[in-house]
Amino acid sequence: MDFAYSEDSQAYQASLQQFMKRRLLPLNGEWLRRASAGDYPLDLLEPLKAQARDDGLWNLFLPDLREQEPGTAMTNLDYAPLAEIMGRVPWAAEVFNCSAPDTGNMELLHRFGSPGQYEQWLMPLLKGEIRSCFAMSEPDTASSDPTNLAGTIRRDGDSYVIDGRKWFISGANHPHCAFAIFFGRHENEPQADAHHQHSMVIVPLDSPGVEVARNIPIMQHHSLEGHCELVFRGVRVPAENLIGQPGAGFAMAQARLGPGRVHHCMRTIGQCELALEMMRERALERRAFGKFLSEMENIQEWIAESRLDIDQARLLVLRAAWLMDTHGNAAARVDVAGIKVVAARLQTRVMDRAMQIFGAMGLTPDTPLAYFWTWGRALRLMDGPDEVHLRTVARAELKKARETRGATAPYFTL
Repeated sequence: MDFAYSEDSQAYQASLQQFMKRRLLPLNGEWLRRASAGDYPLDLLEPLKAQARDDGLWNLFLPDLREQEPGTAMTNLDYAPLAEIMGRVPWAAEVFNCSAPDTGNMELLHRFGSPGQYEQWLMPLLKGEIRSCFAMSEPDTASSDPTNLAGTIRRDGDSYVIDGRKWFISGANHPHCAFAIFFGRHENEPQADAHHQHSMVIVPLDSPGVEVARNIPIMQHHSLEGHCELVFRGVRVPAENLIGQPGAGFAMAQARLGPGRVHHCMRTIGQCELALEMMRERALERRAFGKFLSEMENIQEWIAESRLDIDQARLLVLRAAWLMDTHGNAAARVDVAGIKVVAARLQTRVMDRAMQIFGAMGLTPDTPLAYFWTWGRALRLMDGPDEVHLRTVARAELKKARETRGATAPYFTL
């Protein structure tokens, strides 16, 4: 395993860092002020998107991007450090058309969409003309087990009728969000087992019967583009809006999650790197009890522990990306489960140290630390709770033990 970044990746990292420094960061203060007032600053965003596309910093996340499609195809391993750079500013990924949930939806439609879905929905996404959301989690079921999901998809002639209530649907409040991919139980397509009873269907958000019931704050933070509750009441869509085959929803959902979790984890690592930089500077500048914070042993330990934690997490994420590139997404399933746990816990741990070093300021909007901390805590539930991913890792370890049972016997001395 060689985790050295390729020359192409290094060149894109340099270009992206310059773009962030020269074009994006100067607008960050205005973006945050307007966002806090409930105004989505499209007039700031759209010129940045156009420039990013002109600069070749567009759709960098999709390894199977075709030659005629806008953007640059990169491996998961080469894209990972770019996601880390983007993660330092929470709204940056959209500038480069690399933001969730669009990245996962684009990958899904790229792999399983029909020619008609490609033209109507995927190409506008690839061009950055529209946004999308993924309607899966439900308030009345334990959604960490997707076989529980109760929202329904029912065939009726040349249409599907959609009913259900979904929540924590990221991006549904974005002014350009045009459709949801609805994950639901396929009522009149009975299947043999629980993992083949669900399907995915494209639902335009302007369809009659679709309601954005509310934008749910997360840890008291109100996201501008939304973590919304959506209600679908007898929503009728054309049968050609079904993605893939009836009953294939669970398999497609699993295929969608792997690369997206690498992106999430690397953005998390970018935020942790920024927090470490901020705590280092604060420790050098702040005095208490007659000396700088940087001279205090516990502060030095926090800085050192943060450095080690971040580097270990990054290596785990890069290994997962490398596995996907070399052996396919399925081969990295256990590693992807592991990095999801490691990255979320890393974020709350590093942010907690940084907030403590900043004192009262660390609790305010004057730094991004409090927001990063709340997002890290939310990540321990989003895309599945820690416990589900730990179970995946444990099962893989126990499977190895069953296959090699007795191999440790020679090491016993009794």
